[in-house]
Amino acid sequence: MTEKLIAGKTVQVNEEGYLTDASQWNKEIATEIAKELEIELTDKHFEVLNFLRDKNAAGEPLTIRKVGKSGIVDIKGFYDLFPGGPLKYSSKIAGIPKPVSCV
Repeated sequence: MTEKLIAGKTVQVNEEGYLTDASQWNKEIATEIAKELEIELTDKHFEVLNFLRDKNAAGEPLTIRKVGKSGIVDIKGFYDLFPGGPLKYSSKIAGIPKPVSCV
């Protein structure tokens, strides 16, 4: 576990850069992580991020299909929002652990 300064706040991250304590997350941290991944966040991004955080807090396993059935965005839209690894990148930006379904 390592400390990293993101958006002026020192947070704990694992070796892949995922926050290890979801309570340290805020919108400014999300925005900075997204910038590192070359993603500019919109309100739609935050709807997805909040959905992921809620499901993670409830202990539900996350999948691309579950996001696609959320009513927030379809699967194609999810890929458009988070190109190159929608669940992997959205989870990282949301401050939650990388889902087991991600490589």
